[in-house]
Amino acid sequence: MQLLVNTNFDFLSKKFFFIGLSVALSLAGIISLIVKGGPRYGIDFRGGTLVLVKCMDKPPLDKIRAALDRNGLTGSVLQPYDRPEMNEVLIGVDIADEKALNTERGTIIKALQEAMGSEPNKLDFNNAGAAALADRLRNNPVIARSPLTSAQIETIAQEMVTYRNTPPRSGLVKNFEELSSLPGVNPDIISALKTETYLGPFTVPRVEIVGPKVGKDLQRQAILATLYALGGMLVYIAFRFEWIYGVAAVAAVFHDVIITVGLFSLFNKEISLTVIAALLTLVGYSMNDTIVIFDRVRENLKLMRRMELEPLINLSINQTLSRTILTSGLTFLTVLSLFLFGGEVLNGFSFALVVGIIVGTYSSVFVASPILIWWKGVTEKRRTAKGPVLVEKAAGRRKVAGR
Repeated sequence: MQLLVNTNFDFLSKKFFFIGLSVALSLAGIISLIVKGGPRYGIDFRGGTLVLVKCMDKPPLDKIRAALDRNGLTGSVLQPYDRPEMNEVLIGVDIADEKALNTERGTIIKALQEAMGSEPNKLDFNNAGAAALADRLRNNPVIARSPLTSAQIETIAQEMVTYRNTPPRSGLVKNFEELSSLPGVNPDIISALKTETYLGPFTVPRVEIVGPKVGKDLQRQAILATLYALGGMLVYIAFRFEWIYGVAAVAAVFHDVIITVGLFSLFNKEISLTVIAALLTLVGYSMNDTIVIFDRVRENLKLMRRMELEPLINLSINQTLSRTILTSGLTFLTVLSLFLFGGEVLNGFSFALVVGIIVGTYSSVFVASPILIWWKGVTEKRRTAKGPVLVEKAAGRRKVAGR
């Protein structure tokens, strides 16, 4: 399938505009990174505790932040998670000591209870484990007089916790009466639950803990993974084409990564493991686009030996234009949909790909190709400069021979 056939656009006549745009974007990103002291790393890289909180109603972010500050967790990062109707919020807390990780989780839950309300001397049913719930039921006078054994109480408690954690509830029971459908849950159990527990307005379905040492290791490994990918591609293209093709392609991909990371800094977005995955995807995607154009350039060099290099590259770009529009255009629409409708979880990943596909597509034309033209011009000048010298040497040798 071809969208455009026999096009004759003069792409390379606009190369200086796009090179200027690339320089401006790169400088803006680098300056932003310098001013901000480097990228804004996520919990994955800097270390910390990431707590997902699911609320019955819209999370009171201001109250939660104030409660966290009162409990000594200043500087915590709060952001809505997934779709607004899900009533979920992510709390990220920086840490300096790995021994304090477990303590911080308890402090966060305490702060959430202060912000959204709790009932003293009662167990929060929506955040309790099966063992704690069974202990409360055993100690209730009504249940103590019932014929239920300790093992039966534990089974009932486990059934209720399993029910609570199963979607669509996902940790939040809104009414004790809905538990009456479970095996063994009779009116006495319901009454004991109302006496001993309360239905908390939030639950913590997930906690991720990353130590500072692990975060530093992940930083180093992410940088090395990107550099290894670039190095491997340089070697492959140098072997498959010529070394200057490899240098041009890697320079274009490096340009794409620099601009993408710079825009993350400018828009104050976090770089997480999923963003690194997007950058590595971008490296492969942009490199593939560049190789397609270079492969057509190589074919045309064999067929059109007398054509100048710049018109030949323009011809090659036009010949691969339909393929570029189909692949880049459809991929762009997909990642744009992820960015607009994918929620907070995929925001960083999709943002990197949206930016990367735009920058990567034009860099194959306006960054990699001009590098190739520039180098061929340099080699041609050297060859031309050597010509008169060789002629003079040959003439000198003939004069010597004539004597």
